[in-house]
Amino acid sequence: MDKAGTMIEKIGFISTRFAGTDGVSLESAKWAQILWDYQHVSHWYGGQLDRATDFSMCIPEAYFGHPENLWINWHIWGRHNRKPIVSRRIRDMSAYLKSTLYDFINEFGITILIIENALSIPMHVPLGIAITELLAETRMPTIGHHHDFYWERTRFSVNAVPDYLEMSFPARVPCLHHVVINQAAQEELSWRKGVSSVNIPNVFDFDNPPPKVDAYASDVRAAIGLKPDDVMILQPTRIVPRKGIEHAIKLVQLLGDPKYKLVISHKAGDEGMEYRHMLAEMAEEEGVDLRFFETRIGDIRHIDSDGRKVYTLWDLYPHADLITYPSLYEGFGNAFLEAVYFRKPILINRYSIFARDLEPCGFILPVMEGFLTRKVVEDVRSLIENEEHRRHAVEHNYLIAKRFFSYSVLRRNLHSILINIRGLE
Repeated sequence: MDKAGTMIEKIGFISTRFAGTDGVSLESAKWAQILWDYQHVSHWYGGQLDRATDFSMCIPEAYFGHPENLWINWHIWGRHNRKPIVSRRIRDMSAYLKSTLYDFINEFGITILIIENALSIPMHVPLGIAITELLAETRMPTIGHHHDFYWERTRFSVNAVPDYLEMSFPARVPCLHHVVINQAAQEELSWRKGVSSVNIPNVFDFDNPPPKVDAYASDVRAAIGLKPDDVMILQPTRIVPRKGIEHAIKLVQLLGDPKYKLVISHKAGDEGMEYRHMLAEMAEEEGVDLRFFETRIGDIRHIDSDGRKVYTLWDLYPHADLITYPSLYEGFGNAFLEAVYFRKPILINRYSIFARDLEPCGFILPVMEGFLTRKVVEDVRSLIENEEHRRHAVEHNYLIAKRFFSYSVLRRNLHSILINIRGLE
Protein backbone atom coordinates (compact mmCIF):
# COMPACT_ATOMS: atom_id res chain seq x y z
CA MET A 1 0.00 0.00 0.00
CA ASP A 2 1.03 3.63 -0.48
CA LYS A 3 1.16 6.26 2.24
CA ALA A 4 -2.56 6.97 1.83
CA GLY A 5 -3.40 3.30 2.40
CA THR A 6 -4.25 2.62 -1.26
CA MET A 7 -3.48 -0.88 -2.53
CA ILE A 8 -0.59 -0.81 -5.04
CA GLU A 9 -1.25 -3.42 -7.70
CA LYS A 10 1.18 -5.47 -9.78
CA ILE A 11 -0.60 -5.56 -13.14
CA GLY A 12 0.17 -8.41 -15.52
CA PHE A 13 -0.60 -7.66 -19.18
CA ILE A 14 -0.94 -10.82 -21.30
CA SER A 15 -1.18 -11.10 -25.09
CA THR A 16 0.48 -12.80 -28.02
CA ARG A 17 2.43 -9.63 -28.85
CA PHE A 18 3.22 -6.26 -27.33
CA ALA A 19 5.37 -4.71 -30.04
CA GLY A 20 4.89 -2.23 -32.84
CA THR A 21 1.95 0.00 -33.69
CA ASP A 22 -0.99 -2.39 -33.74
CA GLY A 23 -4.03 -1.40 -31.70
CA VAL A 24 -3.41 -3.88 -28.89
CA SER A 25 0.18 -2.73 -28.35
CA LEU A 26 -0.73 0.96 -28.47
CA GLU A 27 -3.81 0.83 -26.27
CA SER A 28 -2.21 -1.43 -23.67
CA ALA A 29 0.65 1.07 -23.32
CA LYS A 30 -1.90 3.83 -22.69
CA TRP A 31 -3.61 1.70 -20.05
CA ALA A 32 -0.26 1.07 -18.36
CA GLN A 33 0.49 4.79 -18.40
CA ILE A 34 -2.81 5.61 -16.71
CA LEU A 35 -2.36 2.81 -14.17
CA TRP A 36 1.07 4.20 -13.34
CA ASP A 37 -0.63 7.47 -12.39
CA TYR A 38 -2.10 5.46 -9.50
CA GLN A 39 1.35 3.93 -8.81
CA HIS A 40 0.29 0.53 -10.15
CA VAL A 41 3.26 -1.27 -11.75
CA SER A 42 2.75 -3.03 -15.10
CA HIS A 43 4.48 -6.22 -16.26
CA TRP A 44 4.26 -7.85 -19.67
CA TYR A 45 3.86 -11.42 -20.95
CA GLY A 46 3.87 -12.23 -24.66
CA GLY A 47 5.55 -13.94 -27.57
CA GLN A 48 6.97 -10.71 -29.00
CA LEU A 49 7.79 -7.79 -26.73
CA ASP A 50 9.31 -4.34 -27.03
CA ARG A 51 8.71 -3.54 -23.34
CA ALA A 52 11.44 -3.16 -20.71
CA THR A 53 13.04 -6.56 -20.15
CA ASP A 54 13.18 -6.11 -16.36
CA PHE A 55 9.38 -5.95 -16.31
CA SER A 56 8.63 -8.57 -18.96
CA MET A 57 8.57 -12.26 -19.71
CA CYS A 58 8.94 -13.20 -23.37
CA ILE A 59 7.76 -16.72 -24.24
CA PRO A 60 8.28 -17.30 -27.99
CA GLU A 61 5.60 -20.01 -28.09
CA ALA A 62 3.01 -17.42 -27.04
CA TYR A 63 3.46 -15.51 -30.33
CA PHE A 64 0.71 -16.17 -32.87
CA GLY A 65 3.39 -16.51 -35.56
CA HIS A 66 5.28 -19.29 -33.75
CA PRO A 67 5.69 -22.35 -36.05
CA GLU A 68 3.76 -24.67 -33.74
CA ASN A 69 0.81 -22.28 -33.58
CA LEU A 70 0.90 -21.79 -37.35
CA TRP A 71 0.72 -25.57 -37.76
CA ILE A 72 -2.28 -25.70 -35.43
CA ASN A 73 -4.02 -22.83 -37.25
CA TRP A 74 -3.49 -24.58 -40.58
CA HIS A 75 -5.37 -27.60 -39.25
CA ILE A 76 -8.30 -25.85 -37.52
CA TRP A 77 -9.44 -22.98 -39.76
CA GLY A 78 -11.40 -23.46 -42.96
CA ARG A 79 -12.36 -27.05 -42.10
CA HIS A 80 -14.96 -28.76 -39.93
CA ASN A 81 -13.04 -31.73 -38.52
CA ARG A 82 -9.81 -31.99 -36.57
CA LYS A 83 -7.62 -35.02 -36.12
CA PRO A 84 -6.65 -36.42 -32.72
CA ILE A 85 -3.05 -35.27 -33.22
CA VAL A 86 -4.28 -31.66 -33.58
CA SER A 87 -6.20 -31.87 -30.31
CA ARG A 88 -3.16 -33.40 -28.63
CA ARG A 89 -0.80 -30.68 -29.85
CA ILE A 90 -3.25 -27.97 -28.80
CA ARG A 91 -3.42 -29.47 -25.31
CA ASP A 92 0.36 -29.93 -25.08
CA MET A 93 1.06 -26.34 -26.05
CA SER A 94 -1.70 -25.07 -23.77
CA ALA A 95 -0.24 -26.97 -20.81
CA TYR A 96 3.21 -25.55 -21.46
CA LEU A 97 1.90 -22.00 -21.80
CA LYS A 98 -0.14 -22.33 -18.61
CA SER A 99 3.03 -23.28 -16.72
CA THR A 100 4.78 -20.18 -18.05
CA LEU A 101 1.83 -18.02 -17.02
CA TYR A 102 2.17 -19.34 -13.48
CA ASP A 103 5.90 -18.51 -13.67
CA PHE A 104 5.04 -14.99 -14.82
CA ILE A 105 2.62 -14.43 -11.95
CA ASN A 106 5.02 -15.80 -9.35
CA GLU A 107 8.13 -14.03 -10.64
CA PHE A 108 6.57 -10.57 -10.61
CA GLY A 109 4.05 -11.02 -7.80
CA ILE A 110 1.13 -10.22 -10.09
CA THR A 111 -2.10 -9.24 -8.31
CA ILE A 112 -4.34 -8.35 -11.28
CA LEU A 113 -4.26 -9.62 -14.86
CA ILE A 114 -5.25 -7.71 -17.99
CA ILE A 115 -5.75 -9.98 -21.00
CA GLU A 116 -5.31 -8.01 -24.21
CA ASN A 117 -7.33 -9.66 -27.00
CA ALA A 118 -5.96 -13.14 -26.24
CA LEU A 119 -9.47 -14.19 -25.09
CA SER A 120 -11.19 -12.39 -27.94
CA ILE A 121 -9.75 -13.22 -31.36
CA PRO A 122 -8.46 -16.81 -31.65
CA MET A 123 -5.14 -16.15 -33.33
CA HIS A 124 -3.61 -18.42 -30.67
CA VAL A 125 -6.09 -21.01 -29.44
CA PRO A 126 -3.70 -22.79 -27.02
CA LEU A 127 -2.92 -19.50 -25.26
CA GLY A 128 -6.62 -18.76 -24.84
CA ILE A 129 -7.19 -22.21 -23.32
CA ALA A 130 -4.18 -21.78 -21.02
CA ILE A 131 -5.48 -18.43 -19.76
CA THR A 132 -8.98 -19.83 -19.22
CA GLU A 133 -7.70 -22.74 -17.16
CA LEU A 134 -5.42 -20.42 -15.20
CA LEU A 135 -8.36 -18.19 -14.26
CA ALA A 136 -10.53 -21.17 -13.35
CA GLU A 137 -7.78 -22.48 -11.07
CA THR A 138 -6.66 -19.25 -9.42
CA ARG A 139 -9.73 -16.97 -9.56
CA MET A 140 -7.24 -14.13 -9.96
CA PRO A 141 -8.93 -10.73 -10.54
CA THR A 142 -8.76 -10.18 -14.30
CA ILE A 143 -9.80 -7.67 -16.93
CA GLY A 144 -10.41 -8.99 -20.43
CA HIS A 145 -9.74 -6.10 -22.83
CA HIS A 146 -11.44 -7.24 -26.04
CA HIS A 147 -10.54 -5.44 -29.28
CA ASP A 148 -11.91 -7.94 -31.81
CA PHE A 149 -14.08 -11.05 -31.57
CA TYR A 150 -13.91 -14.12 -33.78
CA TRP A 151 -17.50 -13.69 -34.95
CA GLU A 152 -16.48 -10.36 -36.52
CA ARG A 153 -14.06 -12.10 -38.93
CA THR A 154 -15.23 -14.37 -41.73
CA ARG A 155 -11.89 -16.24 -41.69
CA PHE A 156 -12.93 -17.87 -38.39
CA SER A 157 -16.50 -18.74 -39.40
CA VAL A 158 -15.57 -22.21 -40.67
CA ASN A 159 -13.53 -24.02 -38.05
CA ALA A 160 -12.78 -27.30 -36.32
CA VAL A 161 -12.65 -25.88 -32.80
CA PRO A 162 -16.18 -24.79 -31.80
CA ASP A 163 -15.64 -26.36 -28.36
CA TYR A 164 -12.54 -24.27 -27.71
CA LEU A 165 -14.17 -21.11 -29.03
CA GLU A 166 -17.10 -21.65 -26.69
CA MET A 167 -14.77 -22.35 -23.78
CA SER A 168 -12.25 -19.54 -24.11
CA PHE A 169 -13.17 -16.79 -26.59
CA PRO A 170 -14.01 -15.20 -24.32
CA ALA A 171 -13.99 -17.31 -21.19
CA ARG A 172 -16.89 -17.11 -18.73
CA VAL A 173 -15.42 -17.24 -15.25
CA PRO A 174 -16.54 -15.11 -12.29
CA CYS A 175 -13.18 -13.38 -11.83
CA LEU A 176 -13.07 -12.07 -15.44
CA HIS A 177 -14.38 -8.53 -16.01
CA HIS A 178 -15.02 -7.80 -19.67
CA VAL A 179 -14.13 -4.54 -21.44
CA VAL A 180 -15.03 -3.83 -25.08
CA ILE A 181 -14.24 -0.87 -27.32
CA ASN A 182 -17.59 -0.21 -29.01
CA GLN A 183 -21.32 -0.55 -28.45
CA ALA A 184 -21.88 -3.25 -31.06
CA ALA A 185 -19.31 -5.52 -29.39
CA GLN A 186 -20.97 -4.91 -26.03
CA GLU A 187 -24.34 -6.05 -27.35
CA GLU A 188 -22.96 -9.04 -29.27
CA LEU A 189 -20.98 -10.24 -26.26
CA SER A 190 -24.07 -10.09 -24.10
CA TRP A 191 -26.18 -11.89 -26.69
CA ARG A 192 -23.66 -14.60 -27.57
CA LYS A 193 -22.05 -15.25 -24.20
CA GLY A 194 -24.53 -13.89 -21.68
CA VAL A 195 -21.99 -11.68 -19.93
CA SER A 196 -22.00 -7.97 -19.20
CA SER A 197 -19.16 -5.64 -20.15
CA VAL A 198 -17.94 -2.08 -19.88
CA ASN A 199 -17.49 -0.06 -23.06
CA ILE A 200 -14.20 1.88 -22.96
CA PRO A 201 -13.26 3.51 -26.29
CA ASN A 202 -9.73 3.88 -27.54
CA VAL A 203 -8.22 7.17 -26.43
CA PHE A 204 -5.50 9.74 -27.11
CA ASP A 205 -3.76 12.26 -24.90
CA PHE A 206 -5.76 15.25 -26.12
CA ASP A 207 -4.77 17.21 -23.02
CA ASN A 208 -1.24 17.36 -24.47
CA PRO A 209 -1.09 18.28 -28.18
CA PRO A 210 1.55 16.59 -30.37
CA PRO A 211 5.04 18.12 -30.49
CA LYS A 212 6.06 20.33 -33.38
CA VAL A 213 8.07 18.93 -36.28
CA ASP A 214 11.69 18.53 -35.25
CA ALA A 215 14.85 18.51 -37.34
CA TYR A 216 14.75 14.75 -37.93
CA ALA A 217 11.27 14.82 -39.48
CA SER A 218 11.61 18.15 -41.27
CA ASP A 219 12.51 16.51 -44.59
CA VAL A 220 9.66 13.99 -44.77
CA ARG A 221 8.05 15.58 -47.83
CA ALA A 222 11.38 15.63 -49.65
CA ALA A 223 11.96 11.97 -48.74
CA ILE A 224 8.59 11.11 -50.28
CA GLY A 225 9.57 13.07 -53.39
CA LEU A 226 6.98 15.83 -53.08
CA LYS A 227 7.41 19.33 -54.45
CA PRO A 228 6.65 22.40 -52.27
CA ASP A 229 3.25 23.00 -53.91
CA ASP A 230 2.15 19.34 -53.92
CA VAL A 231 -0.82 18.37 -51.76
CA MET A 232 -0.07 15.30 -49.63
CA ILE A 233 -3.05 13.01 -49.10
CA LEU A 234 -2.11 10.38 -46.53
CA GLN A 235 -3.59 6.91 -46.15
CA PRO A 236 -2.12 5.97 -42.73
CA THR A 237 -3.02 2.26 -42.66
CA ARG A 238 -1.84 -1.17 -43.61
CA ILE A 239 -2.65 -2.31 -47.13
CA VAL A 240 -5.49 -4.76 -46.54
CA PRO A 241 -8.82 -4.91 -48.40
CA ARG A 242 -10.99 -3.80 -45.48
CA LYS A 243 -9.21 -0.42 -45.50
CA GLY A 244 -11.00 0.48 -48.76
CA ILE A 245 -7.93 2.22 -50.22
CA GLU A 246 -9.36 2.07 -53.74
CA HIS A 247 -11.71 4.87 -52.64
CA ALA A 248 -8.71 7.07 -51.78
CA ILE A 249 -7.35 6.50 -55.28
CA LYS A 250 -10.72 7.37 -56.78
CA LEU A 251 -10.87 10.54 -54.68
CA VAL A 252 -7.53 11.77 -56.03
CA GLN A 253 -8.62 10.96 -59.56
CA LEU A 254 -11.86 12.94 -59.12
CA LEU A 255 -10.02 15.92 -57.62
CA GLY A 256 -8.47 16.15 -61.06
CA ASP A 257 -5.24 18.00 -60.34
CA PRO A 258 -1.71 16.55 -60.62
CA LYS A 259 -0.67 18.41 -57.46
CA TYR A 260 -2.65 15.90 -55.36
CA LYS A 261 -0.42 12.97 -54.38
CA LEU A 262 -1.60 9.89 -52.50
CA VAL A 263 0.86 8.43 -49.95
CA ILE A 264 0.31 5.05 -48.26
CA SER A 265 2.33 4.72 -45.09
CA HIS A 266 2.25 1.02 -44.25
CA LYS A 267 3.01 -2.27 -45.93
CA ALA A 268 0.63 -5.02 -46.96
CA GLY A 269 -0.61 -7.13 -44.07
CA ASP A 270 -0.77 -10.88 -43.62
CA GLU A 271 -3.45 -11.21 -46.30
CA GLY A 272 -1.10 -11.33 -49.29
CA MET A 273 0.17 -8.88 -51.89
CA GLU A 274 -2.68 -9.13 -54.42
CA TYR A 275 -4.51 -6.12 -53.03
CA ARG A 276 -1.37 -3.98 -53.18
CA HIS A 277 -0.81 -4.97 -56.82
CA MET A 278 -4.42 -4.12 -57.62
CA LEU A 279 -4.07 -0.67 -56.05
CA ALA A 280 -0.91 0.05 -58.04
CA GLU A 281 -2.60 -0.99 -61.28
CA MET A 282 -5.72 1.03 -60.48
CA ALA A 283 -3.68 4.15 -59.72
CA GLU A 284 -1.82 3.82 -63.01
CA GLU A 285 -5.05 3.38 -64.97
CA GLU A 286 -6.67 6.38 -63.22
CA GLY A 287 -3.62 8.59 -63.66
CA VAL A 288 -3.15 8.95 -59.90
CA ASP A 289 0.29 9.63 -58.44
CA LEU A 290 0.47 6.93 -55.74
CA ARG A 291 3.51 6.71 -53.47
CA PHE A 292 4.16 3.63 -51.32
CA PHE A 293 6.32 4.70 -48.36
CA GLU A 294 6.32 1.55 -46.26
CA THR A 295 10.06 0.93 -46.51
CA ARG A 296 10.71 4.25 -44.79
CA ILE A 297 8.26 3.79 -41.90
CA GLY A 298 9.13 1.90 -38.73
CA ASP A 299 8.16 1.60 -35.09
CA ILE A 300 11.14 3.75 -34.10
CA ARG A 301 13.36 6.22 -35.90
CA HIS A 302 16.61 4.79 -37.25
CA ILE A 303 18.92 4.71 -40.24
CA ASP A 304 18.45 1.70 -42.53
CA SER A 305 21.14 -0.40 -44.18
CA ASP A 306 21.17 1.95 -47.18
CA GLY A 307 21.85 4.96 -44.96
CA ARG A 308 18.32 6.36 -45.33
CA LYS A 309 16.21 7.77 -42.54
CA VAL A 310 13.36 5.61 -41.32
CA TYR A 311 10.51 7.65 -39.86
CA THR A 312 7.58 6.84 -37.59
CA LEU A 313 3.95 7.30 -38.62
CA TRP A 314 3.74 10.30 -36.30
CA ASP A 315 6.51 11.94 -38.35
CA LEU A 316 4.22 11.81 -41.40
CA TYR A 317 1.02 13.24 -39.95
CA PRO A 318 2.20 16.87 -39.55
CA HIS A 319 3.13 17.03 -43.24
CA ALA A 320 -0.20 15.72 -44.56
CA ASP A 321 -2.85 18.04 -46.02
CA LEU A 322 -5.66 15.46 -45.80
CA ILE A 323 -6.14 12.04 -44.24
CA THR A 324 -8.17 9.39 -46.06
CA TYR A 325 -9.83 6.71 -43.96
CA PRO A 326 -12.33 4.93 -46.23
CA SER A 327 -12.39 1.69 -44.23
CA LEU A 328 -15.15 -0.83 -44.80
CA TYR A 329 -14.87 -2.09 -41.22
CA GLU A 330 -12.95 -1.11 -38.08
CA GLY A 331 -13.15 -2.32 -34.49
CA PHE A 332 -12.87 1.32 -33.48
CA GLY A 333 -10.61 3.49 -35.62
CA ASN A 334 -7.30 4.60 -34.13
CA ALA A 335 -6.23 6.30 -37.36
CA PHE A 336 -9.31 8.51 -37.12
CA LEU A 337 -8.35 9.71 -33.64
CA GLU A 338 -4.73 10.16 -34.75
CA ALA A 339 -5.83 12.46 -37.56
CA VAL A 340 -7.97 14.48 -35.17
CA TYR A 341 -5.07 14.61 -32.71
CA PHE A 342 -2.78 16.10 -35.38
CA ARG A 343 -5.54 18.52 -36.42
CA LYS A 344 -5.86 17.18 -39.95
CA PRO A 345 -9.01 17.13 -42.10
CA ILE A 346 -10.31 13.63 -42.75
CA LEU A 347 -12.38 11.85 -45.38
CA ILE A 348 -14.10 8.86 -43.82
CA ASN A 349 -16.35 6.06 -44.95
CA ARG A 350 -19.35 5.54 -42.71
CA TYR A 351 -18.33 2.14 -41.37
CA SER A 352 -20.70 0.78 -38.75
CA ILE A 353 -18.67 1.56 -35.63
CA PHE A 354 -18.04 5.12 -36.79
CA ALA A 355 -21.74 5.64 -37.45
CA ARG A 356 -22.72 4.40 -34.02
CA ASP A 357 -19.89 5.41 -31.67
CA LEU A 358 -18.09 8.35 -33.28
CA GLU A 359 -20.38 10.26 -35.64
CA PRO A 360 -22.98 11.18 -32.96
CA CYS A 361 -20.27 13.15 -31.12
CA GLY A 362 -20.54 15.86 -33.77
CA PHE A 363 -17.32 15.81 -35.78
CA ILE A 364 -17.09 18.04 -38.87
CA LEU A 365 -15.80 16.03 -41.83
CA PRO A 366 -16.84 14.73 -45.25
CA VAL A 367 -18.42 11.29 -44.96
CA MET A 368 -18.97 8.85 -47.82
CA GLU A 369 -21.60 6.11 -47.78
CA GLY A 370 -19.60 3.34 -49.45
CA PHE A 371 -19.01 5.39 -52.59
CA LEU A 372 -17.84 8.87 -53.54
CA THR A 373 -20.31 11.53 -54.64
CA ARG A 374 -19.59 14.88 -56.26
CA LYS A 375 -20.60 16.65 -53.04
CA VAL A 376 -18.13 14.60 -50.97
CA VAL A 377 -15.33 15.38 -53.41
CA GLU A 378 -16.14 19.11 -53.32
CA ASP A 379 -16.28 19.02 -49.51
CA VAL A 380 -12.80 17.51 -49.53
CA ARG A 381 -11.57 20.15 -51.96
CA SER A 382 -12.97 22.90 -49.75
CA LEU A 383 -11.22 21.51 -46.68
CA ILE A 384 -7.90 21.43 -48.50
CA GLU A 385 -8.12 24.79 -50.25
CA ASN A 386 -10.15 26.92 -47.81
CA GLU A 387 -7.82 27.61 -44.89
CA GLU A 388 -10.47 29.22 -42.66
CA HIS A 389 -12.90 26.33 -43.17
CA ARG A 390 -10.15 23.80 -42.52
CA ARG A 391 -8.99 25.51 -39.32
CA HIS A 392 -12.53 25.69 -37.95
CA ALA A 393 -13.16 21.99 -38.70
CA VAL A 394 -9.95 20.61 -37.21
CA GLU A 395 -10.16 22.76 -34.06
CA HIS A 396 -13.79 21.76 -33.55
CA ASN A 397 -12.90 18.08 -34.00
CA TYR A 398 -10.04 18.34 -31.54
CA LEU A 399 -12.31 19.75 -28.83
CA ILE A 400 -14.91 17.05 -29.45
CA ALA A 401 -12.29 14.30 -29.18
CA LYS A 402 -10.84 15.87 -26.05
CA ARG A 403 -14.26 15.61 -24.44
CA PHE A 404 -15.08 12.03 -25.40
CA PHE A 405 -11.78 10.24 -26.14
CA SER A 406 -9.12 11.72 -23.87
CA TYR A 407 -6.99 10.06 -21.22
CA SER A 408 -9.31 11.47 -18.56
CA VAL A 409 -12.10 9.23 -19.91
CA LEU A 410 -9.86 6.18 -19.63
CA ARG A 411 -8.64 7.24 -16.18
CA ARG A 412 -12.18 7.41 -14.78
CA ASN A 413 -13.16 4.07 -16.27
CA LEU A 414 -10.08 2.18 -15.13
CA HIS A 415 -10.33 3.60 -11.63
CA SER A 416 -13.95 2.49 -11.44
CA ILE A 417 -13.13 -1.03 -12.68
CA LEU A 418 -10.32 -1.49 -10.18
CA ILE A 419 -12.57 -0.35 -7.33
CA ASN A 420 -15.22 -2.80 -8.54
CA ILE A 421 -12.74 -5.66 -8.75
CA ARG A 422 -11.39 -5.09 -5.27
CA GLY A 423 -14.88 -4.54 -3.90
CA LEU A 424 -16.04 -7.94 -5.14
CA GLU A 425 -13.15 -9.93 -3.71
